[in-house]
Amino acid sequence: MTSHPEHSAVTVLGLGPMGRALAGAFLAAGRPTTVWNRTPGKEQELVERGAVSTRSPEEAVAASGLTVVCVVNYDAVDAIVRRGAVTDALSGRTVMNLTADTPDRARDTATWAAEHGIDYLDGAIMTPTTTIGTPGAVFLHSGPEDLYRQHQPTLDALGGTHTHLGEDIGRAAAYDIALLDIFWTAMAGYAHALAVAKAEGVTARELTPFAKGIGEILPPLFEQAAEEVDSGRYSGEDNPITSAASSMAHIVHTSEAHGIDASVMRAAEGLARRVIGRGHGTDGFLRITEIMNP
Repeated sequence: MTSHPEHSAVTVLGLGPMGRALAGAFLAAGRPTTVWNRTPGKEQELVERGAVSTRSPEEAVAASGLTVVCVVNYDAVDAIVRRGAVTDALSGRTVMNLTADTPDRARDTATWAAEHGIDYLDGAIMTPTTTIGTPGAVFLHSGPEDLYRQHQPTLDALGGTHTHLGEDIGRAAAYDIALLDIFWTAMAGYAHALAVAKAEGVTARELTPFAKGIGEILPPLFEQAAEEVDSGRYSGEDNPITSAASSMAHIVHTSEAHGIDASVMRAAEGLARRVIGRGHGTDGFLRITEIMNP
């Protein structure tokens, strides 16, 4: 990588809630910070704190050896950086892309970057904007380890924990997809549970203490499930999948009796029934991973 005298400086492209939080953390850590956003007006508070605002993305990336991109998706990334002047300005510099998208898009962007002499790292932010700059932030990174280590002091200004997952540029996005799958599936399940509870005259506030108890059961189950999936041995000794399918059928029945859409639970029950149909009724619920995998 080309050395730049402004190695401690950083540019942030994208000033949505997360982009503003990232830029704010860099400023709080004393890093010279340049910002740019497609829609003007979101930079004002950052400028008052010492950030430099530019009129164009090419001017912004030219100000720093490291550019952090955080926008809605990789289509938005491409619209910003895959333009002649911006691409030229990024040559010999590093892009740390913290935009959420798919592993394939990360790999495609890395190929484009290499073709244009741009050093590229990909990453994922696993915690809300309020954690940025605090010990509670969690960042995942992937790409060339020496490049990551070179910029780690600057990235550490964002607070929290930073984990380099390996050289495969798509690995951070793969973790992100899998972890967000847990989150949104859980939130969809909670929303459905609240709808069923409401139909039965139970308020969300009344249910919440017990819902939190369900949440506390999950971490040790995750540990057990990981061992089962990696080993291919799915113990159903404590809770066979036949029992799981029965309880899911009860949820479906109660939901639909109230006119509540139960398609997600019907899908889960369907997977369980397929496992049972293949002769694995005494196995645990995680056996369904083998049904889902091609």
